[in-house]
Amino acid sequence: MTQLAPVTVVIHTLNEGKNLPQALHSVRPWVDDILVCDMYSDDDTVAIAKRYGARVCLHERVGFVEPARAFAIAQARHDWILVLDADELIPVPLARVLAQVIAEGRTDVCWIPRLNYLLGEPINGMGWGADEDAQMRLFRRDAVVVTAGIHRSFYSISGSRERRLNFRDHGAIVHFNYIDITQFIEKLNRYTTVEAIQADQLGKPAWLPYAMAIAFREAMRRYVFGGGYRFGWRGVYLTVLMVGYRLAVQAKLRELRAGNTSASVKAHYRREAESYLKAWDSDG
Repeated sequence: MTQLAPVTVVIHTLNEGKNLPQALHSVRPWVDDILVCDMYSDDDTVAIAKRYGARVCLHERVGFVEPARAFAIAQARHDWILVLDADELIPVPLARVLAQVIAEGRTDVCWIPRLNYLLGEPINGMGWGADEDAQMRLFRRDAVVVTAGIHRSFYSISGSRERRLNFRDHGAIVHFNYIDITQFIEKLNRYTTVEAIQADQLGKPAWLPYAMAIAFREAMRRYVFGGGYRFGWRGVYLTVLMVGYRLAVQAKLRELRAGNTSASVKAHYRREAESYLKAWDSDG
């Protein structure tokens, strides 16, 4: 591909020195503006971005990526925006399709399939299948509303011309997702806290039967209807982990509604400890 497409690629980063080169390598040959929004990485992420000719902007560290994405999109040079994670890449066939979508001028918002690798293997199912996990990642700036909401930060404006690519004919963004269980659980803890806070703000229910219903629905979605049984031990444990994710959101939401903040519980424990220790003082 020799002709550069008039698109700004936005990539958010936090200590992504190991992943970022592959993402940049997959877009630099066919786009003329790359913007890396870094959350003050401790590694060589920024140096790598600059070495590949990317512009760099900085954003405070937050527990999820969407605020940094929104901040970076506002600084894009072109009307067309392609959003990419640092652990993703664009294969050559898909790059050609995306460049053609831009050149044709008949689309405002393009949904792109995403092939997820989880725990070492591609999982084309369980809600992570390439077509199931299609992402609104290529769009004209004036065709979407950009928010800082977790998991989905783009919403198409009414009347926008949308196109949905398919994995078989067009390929997919390749996403090297969770490396191991440890990484999954670490991210689960961060994201469930954010989701619980947002659920509280939206007034979502926090009662136990609702939580159990959500957990059951998640298990059926991932393992039965999503074909998790086809992926051996990965299918079993990914299902269990996602059920745990949903329950963690509900548990943290219930905790918020009960007013059980870390500070309040610590204060309560101090008072309880003092009541026990008074017995030692009177006994002496």
